Amino acid sequence: MKTLIANALVIPMDREERFLIGDIGLDGPTIAFVGRKNSSFVPDRVIDAQGYIALPSLYNSHTHLAMGLMRNYKDNEPTLQAWLNEIFPIENKLVADDILIASRIGVIEALQSGTGHFHDMYFKAEATAQAVRESGMRAKLGLTLFGDLADSKARVDRWDAKVLPSIDDSVTYSVAPHAIYTCSGETLRFAHDLAKERRVPLHIHLSETEKENDDCLSEHNKTPLQYLIDLNFFDGVSVFLAHCVHLSEEDQNLLKELPATVIHNPSSNLKLSSGIAPVATYLEKGIPVLLGTDGASSNNNLNLVEEMHLAALLGRLSSKDGVTLKPYQILEMATSRSAKAFGIKGGVLQAGFESDLILINTRKAHLAPLNDPFSALVYSTQGSDIEYLFSRGELLLEKGRPTRLDLSSSIEAIDNAWVDIKRR
Repeated sequence: MKTLIANALVIPMDREERFLIGDIGLDGPTIAFVGRKNSSFVPDRVIDAQGYIALPSLYNSHTHLAMGLMRNYKDNEPTLQAWLNEIFPIENKLVADDILIASRIGVIEALQSGTGHFHDMYFKAEATAQAVRESGMRAKLGLTLFGDLADSKARVDRWDAKVLPSIDDSVTYSVAPHAIYTCSGETLRFAHDLAKERRVPLHIHLSETEKENDDCLSEHNKTPLQYLIDLNFFDGVSVFLAHCVHLSEEDQNLLKELPATVIHNPSSNLKLSSGIAPVATYLEKGIPVLLGTDGASSNNNLNLVEEMHLAALLGRLSSKDGVTLKPYQILEMATSRSAKAFGIKGGVLQAGFESDLILINTRKAHLAPLNDPFSALVYSTQGSDIEYLFSRGELLLEKGRPTRLDLSSSIEAIDNAWVDIKRR
């Protein structure tokens, strides 16, 4: 189907400060043009986008989608470790149907706040894959590993039987050892070798808390990053590192030479009292940074627009050397940089790129006057301002409602599932 988006304020994300008033032509999964429509483009559908900003759809680079089941549960725990002690027993009760129900809610929530692609780390991923396909979104799912080598090999066997047959260009995967404190050294080596063999990236939590760092220094006499380096974790594999709140100066200098990307999760880091990652400094050093929400149990939502806002504010607060984050840099983390990191020809509104974009309604009191659209997107926009989302040319969100999934029945299902889980 050909779609004409007319009269939009277009932010292409191809270079800083560039925007234009114009049209966008979507020819199925590919952008045909950005600028002005010519007579040769005959659309099947026209959306008058006057009063809307057109932006590439957002990438949530680190989340645990199905943890929405534990949303607003055990929110007053003082640290990550105390919170995990409450969460792990619930997770041990979960079955694939629970994950499917929670994943459906998760993809709806993500779509309604502008996310078209997410990078997940959770178990029973075949259920999340099903929800992704039902929604029309795209995702990179984590082959999540915990524990010792025997446990990890069993998890791989299960993945290969239940998830791997459905992997394609809509649902891809990474190898995702949870963390250095939940995985043995043998598991971490195994995860690396598996990722390298299968030519997929690695995805791991790293230096999220001071306790993680202190424990690693006590046990191994090195920081978590240095511990992974000594395990050859970065050898020939691209690595996504979630959090990285407590990287030492030496860590930062090591990291900028590695094939690795930091994923900043500001809401979760604040809620769990983990700290503030100095991402402005990371970027200044040349360390790539993307944005994530973490799970909706430690956030408590999947709204990447909110993460952009917090990342911008915290970037100004945490800078020790006067380096701050510009709104355009924040938008890059959520769009063009993410697409590049995930190997997708998206994240930019330009002819030949994938037809992945959102339309943001600017006719709102909190966006008037618009003045600088880049600042408006980062400092003023709400997730609910996003009314349309296209993924490879298919309209997945129309006037704020998902086109493929039913919100009311999904809410009823997750409410019932949570009641049942608590009884088990």
